[in-house]
Amino acid sequence: MSEARVLVLDAQPPPRLDRLAGRARVLHSDESSLHGLLPEADVLLVWDFTSDAVRAAWPGPGPRPRWVHTASAGVDRLLFPELLESDAVVTNARGVFDRPIAEYVAGLVLAMAKDFRRSLEFQRAHRWQHRETDKVFGSRAVVVGSGPIGRRIGTTLGALGVTVRLVGRTARAADPDFGRVHAGEELPALLPDADWVVCAAPLTPRTTGMFDAAAFALMKPTARFINVGRGAHVVQDDLVAALRAGRIAGAALDVFATEPLPATSPLWDLPDLIISPHMCGDTHGWRDDLADQFLDNFDRWVAGEPLANVVDKHLGYVPAEG
Repeated sequence: MSEARVLVLDAQPPPRLDRLAGRARVLHSDESSLHGLLPEADVLLVWDFTSDAVRAAWPGPGPRPRWVHTASAGVDRLLFPELLESDAVVTNARGVFDRPIAEYVAGLVLAMAKDFRRSLEFQRAHRWQHRETDKVFGSRAVVVGSGPIGRRIGTTLGALGVTVRLVGRTARAADPDFGRVHAGEELPALLPDADWVVCAAPLTPRTTGMFDAAAFALMKPTARFINVGRGAHVVQDDLVAALRAGRIAGAALDVFATEPLPATSPLWDLPDLIISPHMCGDTHGWRDDLADQFLDNFDRWVAGEPLANVVDKHLGYVPAEG
């Protein structure tokens, strides 16, 4: 193979690309220059995975990248008709964020159950206020999303003594970790018994807006909701109404329909909501991990071997093995 042309979408180049020296010509693009450079590229690395620029810049008939890799687990920003209909292979960062996100969710569960937020508030006020808190051991969780992230969340919560029911696109029996995987259609029947409802699903037409007023009405008043999937999984106004009315006990959101979250959003002022700025998978060294994953896949591509983490563009995620 002649020297490949790798186009990187990001204002700041990723680390470790020096490994491509002698094998690839690396081009760098921001959103404004992407359209002009895309036809020159064999490979597009979407390092700025929060950008929608690829949708606007994707070329019509003629040269286009044969492989598109996004440095994110979610691929919803790439699932536009022109790319779906093209022969370009799409890969993602499946596997990089599983453990950090699971740790983050476990931290949120512990923080909410043990009322850490009010402990810090009382500490700042120099106030000694004894309270009783909730047990985590023996509680029940529904985790929506049966990919690597959802599975890791489930096994991590299980290590804390939480009984976990995992929900995926389709039902699967005899699961080695959870006994079975429940189909998405079963979610309404599972919500009333859950102490914790965690969304870690891919964003697809089927999962958009899945947590709405009807879903929150099915949860018990002591339940808490955590979203580490995508902001569009939640009907925000319905969540605000549920929290204000006390229909659920609390929530934690790491993802939002609009990011950054506007300062005028009513979410900021809800007392039983924890907000974090889309950081649940970002640990020290995560950019190096993402770069290493892409470079390992580039080695496969140059060698003509099957790529890892190939996304089914019509499903919107990497299908489970087996």
